[in-house]
Amino acid sequence: MSSFPEHELTPRQIVAELDKYIIGQKRAKKIVAIALRNRARRRLLEEGLREEVSPKNILMIGPTGVGKTEIARRVAKLARAPFVKVEATKYTEVGYVGRDVESMVRDLVETAIKMVREEKVDSIREAIDELVTNRLLDLLEPPPGSVRVRKTTTDGKPELEYELPRLSTGETEDSHPAHAWWSRRERMKPGIVAGRFDDREVEVKVTERSSSPFNVASIPMGPGAGGGGGMDAGMDQLQSMFDSLMPKKQKSARLRIREARRVLFDEEIEAHVDMEKIKAEALERAQQDGIIFIDEFDKVAGRNGEGTRGPDVSREGVQRDILPIIEGSTIFTKYGMVSTDHVLFIAAGAFHVSKPSDLIPELQGRLPLRVELEPLTSEDFQRILTEPDNALTRQYTELLKTEGIDVSWEDDGIQELAEAAESVNSSTENIGARRLHTILERILEDVSFEAPDMGQGRVVVNSVFVRQALKDIVEDQDLSRYIL
Repeated sequence: MSSFPEHELTPRQIVAELDKYIIGQKRAKKIVAIALRNRARRRLLEEGLREEVSPKNILMIGPTGVGKTEIARRVAKLARAPFVKVEATKYTEVGYVGRDVESMVRDLVETAIKMVREEKVDSIREAIDELVTNRLLDLLEPPPGSVRVRKTTTDGKPELEYELPRLSTGETEDSHPAHAWWSRRERMKPGIVAGRFDDREVEVKVTERSSSPFNVASIPMGPGAGGGGGMDAGMDQLQSMFDSLMPKKQKSARLRIREARRVLFDEEIEAHVDMEKIKAEALERAQQDGIIFIDEFDKVAGRNGEGTRGPDVSREGVQRDILPIIEGSTIFTKYGMVSTDHVLFIAAGAFHVSKPSDLIPELQGRLPLRVELEPLTSEDFQRILTEPDNALTRQYTELLKTEGIDVSWEDDGIQELAEAAESVNSSTENIGARRLHTILERILEDVSFEAPDMGQGRVVVNSVFVRQALKDIVEDQDLSRYIL
């Protein structure tokens, strides 16, 4: 039996990690944890069977603010998987004005490219920083002609090597020009690293690429050629090709060291990061590990012939356009062809007006796992305010601490906040945990405004403090609709 890599988490570990940031919704966490683990299981299958195992896509049903997006986002981060969140409402059926559905796959590839590039840069960042520091020192203290400078690569990490002439009999380091230069240089190095010379100017050769005179976007397409599909990607690729044909030119510029450091860092990164390898790895990662979260999915639910007219006429058309992507198809991007056979799709929506059965049958069949997220209660709000690593109370405490204000949260104050959030959600629009942001901003409004003038101070948030801040608004239902 093949073993799982150490970094692969078990479903129980995934749920435990999600619990650090998201309160409740146990079944939703369990479902996405299983989906993530199934990907790890699939990698251990023999090649023939591996290609036959497709991900079980998920449909999350629940009101806004209960954790649908956050669960998907956190899971993708745990799995180090390319993740993109899109709104179903911004897509339109082919032939209508709007974005085509294939753009979600191209967005996923762009995310994968960025992710892989950042990983490669991080792996050599320390070496590049050292290399740039040495180049800046050479600009401040140019090496004498007797010193040989070579750029080498060790274990894929670039570095500069300096070869100094040997001291003759009777010579000292202070008397030999090359060795004296090296001593001065080494004394300056800590200052360069610490930024003490950032305001000094040096002359740097800056590489520029001439802009292409061809603007593909300005080419008239003619009536009916609204773009979309592979056309947008093809146009991007054509524009990139024209731009790459333009010659590079160098010019000298006097820059402060802080700006020169950025210019040299970008130059070294471009020289030592292989974009072709990054593209290949990113395409593979997008295809095998990608997660696409489609929000507001209930807004495209509905079928033609059921009184649908006007701008809603393309809703079923959007579903039919999304269907082949979820089923598995090959999409053309400017980096190459991408298969969606093994991309995990998570669709989500409130489904207050429409219901999942309003989706076309073929699409319902491609979203086999359905989980209903529960509305948040007062007890959930209390836990949200105190338990997660990024709890809102902690965020506000740390923000006001920068002004010298110590905020203390009493248990009865937390309970009062939670009950107020539940009350307003039940009497107006239910926006879930987002209601807490509104209420906290309201009760701390005066403190945040006056904090710079208060100096050192302490604020105790208890039930009396909360009731006093919310008294007029909670009692006036019409006013709470606008303010809370």
